[in-house]
Formats: sequence, C-alpha cells, structure tokens
Amino acid sequence: MTNAFAFDAKQFDTAQLESLFFAPARAFAALSIDVTEKLVNAQLEATKAHADTNLAQLHQLVEVKDAEGLKGYLEGQQQVAKELTERLKGDADKVVAVQQEFIQESQKLTEGSVKQAQAGLQQATETATKAVEEAAPKAVEEAVKEAAPKTK
Repeated sequence: MTNAFAFDAKQFDTAQLESLFFAPARAFAALSIDVTEKLVNAQLEATKAHADTNLAQLHQLVEVKDAEGLKGYLEGQQQVAKELTERLKGDADKVVAVQQEFIQESQKLTEGSVKQAQAGLQQATETATKAVEEAAPKAVEEAVKEAAPKTK
C-alpha cells in the first residue's frame, strides 16, 4: 500500500509556494483572527455595559419606597433609555468601523497577492521564452544534422 501523502518536496519550489499561496493565506487568516477578536471584545464590552446598567436600575428599583420614589425612578428611566440608545449607536459604529477596516485590509492583501502572482508569471514567461530562444537554434541544428545523412 502506498502513502498518498508521500511525495518528494524537492520537486516543488517551496519558496514560490510560500510566496504565492501560504504567505497570503496566513496573512488573511491573521487578519480574520484580528477582526474576530475585535468584534468579540466589542460584544463583550457592550454586554457588560448593558448588564451593569440593568443591575444599577434594579438596585434603584429596590430602593423605591413610596410614590415619590417611584416617580423619580420612572423619570430616570428616560435618561437610561437615552444612554442605552447612544451606547447602541456607538457599538454599531464600532462594528461598522471594524468591518470597514477588514474590507480595506483584505483588499490590500488581495492586491498584493495579485501583483506578486503577476510578477511571478512575468518572470516565468521571460525564463521560458529565454530557454526556448536558446534551445531553438540547437534543436534546428540537430534536426538538420539528423536529416542530412538520410538525404544522401
């Protein structure tokens, strides 16, 4: 039984594989992890802020002992609602900023990878062209030598 994964790595240009595939993939993965971390932290911060606000409101509600206290508590709810609305807007803005940063950085990575691939293809084309130009006269000469004895 042969191992399907047993191959000779020497037959591959690992530097080229690294620059064309693995390095861009790692960069994109690192960017994705960074964005995920920022989004998770933003969500944790928002959750903590909302929980703190809710707990503070519960503490204030427990302190209510009469109609005046209830009136003051209810009036304070308007301010709390305003603060929560502002907090939600700020949280949404933060998420949008992280997503825009991700889009911009991923575009830069893609553009860099495309440019690098184009440069590699250009170099490979030039190398192949040069090899053909050098080999063609020799091949023609050998073909002529081979054909010459047959014509006599």
